[in-house]
Amino acid sequence: MRLLQTLQTLLCAAAIGLSAAAPSLAAEPKNGADYLTLPEVQNTDAGRAVEVTEFFAYACPHCNRFEPLIAAWARQQGANIVFKRVHVSSGAGAQAQQRLFYTLEALGLLEQHHDRVFAAIHVEHLRLANDEAVFDWAARAGIDKAKFIAAYRSFGVQAKLRRAGTMMAAYRIEAWPMVAIDGRFMASPSQSGEAAQAPQTETQMQQSALQVMDFLVLRAKAEKK
Repeated sequence: MRLLQTLQTLLCAAAIGLSAAAPSLAAEPKNGADYLTLPEVQNTDAGRAVEVTEFFAYACPHCNRFEPLIAAWARQQGANIVFKRVHVSSGAGAQAQQRLFYTLEALGLLEQHHDRVFAAIHVEHLRLANDEAVFDWAARAGIDKAKFIAAYRSFGVQAKLRRAGTMMAAYRIEAWPMVAIDGRFMASPSQSGEAAQAPQTETQMQQSALQVMDFLVLRAKAEKK
């Protein structure tokens, strides 16, 4: 009981900085409603920190709208978490976009270009649905085309693709964006929307999901002590 009271107190404090558009959680988030617990705990390598993994796709409009919010949330968490992203492999054109994500990661260019890829697809309306389209985009973005293509076709990136598929299966990912907490819990804006007692806008569902994620991080952190 003392642990739950502590978590509730910390959650309330963490929620102060959230947007006014976000409805306050009426009670402690409930397993099976506000979030889901995986039947099997997945291994993580975050040490004393809590591993948080977002499953997303560049072409997904919901992921595009969630991106600035979850990125800001991850920065606010600081050393509490190790934040990772996994680009899913499902959907039209997803394979080229997935390779694009892992190529940028392999080249150390992800933070510089991650938002630019979202903008290219959702603002400039570039499909980036095949290799040549991705190569042309990379060249226009100022990335050395030869180095990019070499990384894009490398064994290292291929291994990352296989790992992403394995993780999707292990975490039972069928929709996105979806966020895994500590290899045990799954939260998402859509889950928060389903659990809400009244209809919510997409922004409200996103903010509710972030509050649930706050709770789950604090719970996981407390249980590591």
